[in-house]
Amino acid sequence: MIPADRFVLRPYVHSDAAEMSAAVRESTESVGRWMSWARADFGEYDAACWFDRCSQFRAAGTAHEFGIFDLDGKFVGGCGLNQFCMANKLCNLGYWVRRSRQRHGAATAAVLALRKLGLDRLGLARIEIVVAVDNVASIGVAQKAGAAHECIAKNRLQVHGRPTSAHVFAFTAETEHSLCA
Repeated sequence: MIPADRFVLRPYVHSDAAEMSAAVRESTESVGRWMSWARADFGEYDAACWFDRCSQFRAAGTAHEFGIFDLDGKFVGGCGLNQFCMANKLCNLGYWVRRSRQRHGAATAAVLALRKLGLDRLGLARIEIVVAVDNVASIGVAQKAGAAHECIAKNRLQVHGRPTSAHVFAFTAETEHSLCA
């Protein structure tokens, strides 16, 4: 478990499937706009399959995916470090928050906790947050967490099968050390 301000990040367990799938279905209009897996028919089986994949990724060291929970243990959203390129010591950082819990600081808290995990514990040199240009909420999270905006990359993401330009934000080891000084 990783403390994240008023939240906790922890690996998914199968008993989270009902709450996670309900959160996804609740959030299809907000999260589903940017993430094609967030569908109105997302069920417990889909969640369980995702949890199994997360366990495999963690065991292989290719991703570290977590549920975001409030201090009462209620499911708030998901986040993770993924798309690792260990030759260059970099990865992607992603996050989503269920619609009813958006704008309460969960995503920012998760980003800050994952930044620390990636740069301090995993020894990464760079963590990227890549956000579709129209995803105002996620852009705000990256900015609030202090990620450096580097560029807008053309056709950087596929959103529902269509190439989409995206903001590229980053945390670097040098930035982390200067924040602590």
